[in-house]
Amino acid sequence: MTYVDALQGALAAEYAAVHVLGFLGAQTSQSAQAELYADLDRAYVAHRATRDLLTARIRDEGATPVAALPGYELPQVDGSTEGLRAAAARVEQTCATAYPALVAQTPAGPDRGFAVDRLVAGALAELSFGGRLRPFPGR
Repeated sequence: MTYVDALQGALAAEYAAVHVLGFLGAQTSQSAQAELYADLDRAYVAHRATRDLLTARIRDEGATPVAALPGYELPQVDGSTEGLRAAAARVEQTCATAYPALVAQTPAGPDRGFAVDRLVAGALAELSFGGRLRPFPGR
């Protein structure tokens, strides 16, 4: 695996996170589930920003970013706050699994700091949605 391959893998994970978090946000009520709605919106915006950064980094490497898939598997949710939080935690955990490879393939410096920051951010985001601590973020 190369650095660009790892960037592409992280980008693919971010596409999926954006898609599924958008779906989960649409399942919430901004008035009845205000905190959850805000948390999902914050996560959605963060993943979109990361997607855009990864796209730029891949282009900077002279490669063409992978395209988003036409669709992604959506979780079955019942609309409850607990169910939506659990689904969002799974999204964050799944997305975080792309970042150990990026950390491993990134040379030292600011790019590696970005990769490590995303790995940590994914673990913290999972916890914020009620996920559980794992021995290594993303596993």
